[in-house]
Parts: sequence; structure tokens; C-alpha cells
Amino acid sequence: MRRPRHLSAEERALWDRIAERATPLDPKKPRHAPPLVKPKKPADPRAPVPDFRVGQTTSGHRPHDLLLSLGERLSRAPVQMDHKSFGKMKRGKLVPEGRIDLHGMTMSEAHPELVGFILGSQSMGRRLVLVITGKGKDRDDGGPIPMLHGVLRHQVPQWLGLPPLSQAVLQITPAHLKHGGHGAYYVYLRRRR
Repeated sequence: MRRPRHLSAEERALWDRIAERATPLDPKKPRHAPPLVKPKKPADPRAPVPDFRVGQTTSGHRPHDLLLSLGERLSRAPVQMDHKSFGKMKRGKLVPEGRIDLHGMTMSEAHPELVGFILGSQSMGRRLVLVITGKGKDRDDGGPIPMLHGVLRHQVPQWLGLPPLSQAVLQITPAHLKHGGHGAYYVYLRRRR
């Protein structure tokens, strides 16, 4: 059984103020008022305020940007494949067996192309493919709403993590510089069963 929660002095004072203004639903029924608790003295408004300067950081400061960058999210993803092969892949030592270039495509054009390429590559028995998205153009016009830099570069990893592609993809990582760097992804595919 739950123990009753006791109200603090501030909560009791607030409750009393609300109860004074409330109109009872049944005026003939006697109201059972909760027992009165003497509220604490309010804080002195002339009490000294802690010293704080503009630009000073507070303890426990956390950054406001809650979403990690795309590179950080991919690097923090657990390694699902063989660690030795993963290391070779990241260093650009593995040669992709297929590639698709999504440069210049809109999202509605790129998505079906990517789905067809990944599922087709898996059915052909390919293990490592290269998806080239491009780095994106800097189109920020200085307005109040920031523009996303490289829409396909940000969207492709999300598409690869959703059905129907998620069942085919084992690992995604940014490509080595010789294969396109941050404008391309290595996609390691699962074996077809």
C-alpha cells in the first residue's frame, strides 16, 4: 500500500488559495478542509543573490545540441561484421564490388534507385558496395532557419536502416578518402539465405 504524500508548506499555501476561490459543487454538503499547516516565511527579497557574470558556465553544463553529428552516430554504431574486415574496410583496403552514384538526384529519385541497387547487389552475392551521395552544396542563405547541408548524405544512412533495406545491410560507415570520403558510404551487406 502506498504511503500518503504530505504537502510542503508552499504546496499547502497554494492549495489554500485555490480552495478559497473554488465554488463547491454541492453547497449543502459540508466541506472537509485539510488541516492547516503554517507556511514558512517567504525568502527575503533583499537577500544577496549569488554572483553570476555573463559568459560564466554553470556546473553540470551540457551542450544544447542533442543530436550527434552523422559521423559520430555512424562511428558509435556497434560493429556487426568481422572486426578485421571492418578495419580493412575503414582504411580503404577492401575494394567495393559495386557502386551507385546518387549525385544530382532528388530524394524521390534517389530512394528507389538505392533500394533497387542494394537489394539487387545482395541477390547477386555482393558483400561490399559503395553508395556515393556527394557532400552537398552549401546553400545557406543566411536566413533564420538553417538549411541542411547535403540532404542525401544525411538521408541515405536512415534509408539503409529502415525496411526493406535494413534486412540486407550489416554495416554502414563513411568511405575512405580514396573512395569519396564523407561524400560516400561503404555498405557491407548480409549474406543471402
